[in-house]
Amino acid sequence: MRQYMIRRLLQIIPTLIGISIIVFAISAMVPGDYITAQNNPNMSKEKAAQLRQIYGLDKPVVERYFVWAGNMLKGNLGDSLSHKQPVTKVMNNYVWNSFIIAFCTLVLSWLIAVFAGVFSAKFQYSLFDKIVTLLIFICMSLPSFFIGLLLIKLFALEFKMFPVGGMTTAGINAHGWAHIVDVAKHMFLPTLVLTMLSTGSLTRYFRTSMLEVIRQDYIRTARAKGLKERTVIFKHALRNALLPAITLLGFELPALFGGAIILERVFVWPGIGQVYLESINMRDYPFMLGFTIFIAVLTLLGNLLSDVLYGVADPRIRLK
Repeated sequence: MRQYMIRRLLQIIPTLIGISIIVFAISAMVPGDYITAQNNPNMSKEKAAQLRQIYGLDKPVVERYFVWAGNMLKGNLGDSLSHKQPVTKVMNNYVWNSFIIAFCTLVLSWLIAVFAGVFSAKFQYSLFDKIVTLLIFICMSLPSFFIGLLLIKLFALEFKMFPVGGMTTAGINAHGWAHIVDVAKHMFLPTLVLTMLSTGSLTRYFRTSMLEVIRQDYIRTARAKGLKERTVIFKHALRNALLPAITLLGFELPALFGGAIILERVFVWPGIGQVYLESINMRDYPFMLGFTIFIAVLTLLGNLLSDVLYGVADPRIRLK
């Protein structure tokens, strides 16, 4: 196991180098830069050239890449041009706002998907299975912004049960438990929308996996031995049906920090996804490149984590 992890970690290094080259090359091919994105008609050519020299945008692309990569190796992702702060500080200010919504969505969607998928497979073609399938396809077919606006109209404007948007109530400097309750009220609707969107595909995945498992010989043997149906389903069948889901769980790691761009804009949630979109529009290359590399590292680590967990969960697999 130790040799396998060391080898996989060493393989991450050339992969990250390749990702950094591709990402930097794509950003360099995008027309315009931070200066032209300002759309300031009063800026003279001399002033624009002076600003490009200050920001290092006048250097050749290859030189800029090696300067950026060298600073990144030292842990310096540069300074955000639009926020006038280090990239790591900007990420730290916003990424945890997206994390709390993504984490709650992950827990809720997996719990709902596991139980809905198990019972849909157990009672295949029953009324429960048909209702679950109908709800799944409804949630998967509707766009996120439509569901978000619909919930805002119903629960925020009509019934006034939850706030329209934002993360905290303006003008209220709450602390302690009051602050937690205030944030929970604001994050309920975006979490509900994300849970509805992600539960559908997960439920279908678990249902298909359970249908394959419950037809295996060892399940029929367990039932023939007189074991309770609950024990057969949740102890023997579900344990093996969850093994392929470990791969999906590994890829949830970057999603926890990636943010939901559309929903963050709909609910005015100060998350990292909206900041990342603004950095692209403003040609804020230091933040855009730094956050992209951050997500790439999380993706590679999540892939490694899923492989290791798969080997731990299934003793038939040997990591060599």
